Amino acid sequence: MPSHVAALLVIAVLILLSALHVFWALGGRWGLAAAIPVIDGRPSFQPGPLGTLAVAALLLLAAGLIAGRRFAQGSSWALVFSVGSWGVVAAFLLRAVGDFRVVGFFKQVRGTRFAELDGMLFSPLCAAIAGLALVVVLGP
Repeated sequence: MPSHVAALLVIAVLILLSALHVFWALGGRWGLAAAIPVIDGRPSFQPGPLGTLAVAALLLLAAGLIAGRRFAQGSSWALVFSVGSWGVVAAFLLRAVGDFRVVGFFKQVRGTRFAELDGMLFSPLCAAIAGLALVVVLGP
């Protein structure tokens, strides 16, 4: 896959995920109940609006780093984009692997709606983002 196609896919997904987090931070409820890990019938944490906006900002930053790595290679920021893009690869790979407890491919907590979606969607999506970002990092 050409690195520009991989970059566009990653950027689009990250922007959509950022927008979803902004929606949640502003009080939106759609999908929120299934997006938080549950332990013993209770959410493992209660994200507040500021924390959720911080995640949205980090997702947008990740999109910007990938965009810069692929489309602004000759700029004075090239080193920042390159190192930052490696960070994006690492962060999403680590999220896919998980904490070995409630998130990721190797989680122990099973049998919840979150765990089901994490196994079928969230962790594979994170692995795909890491893989596509790696294509961008290693590409021209």
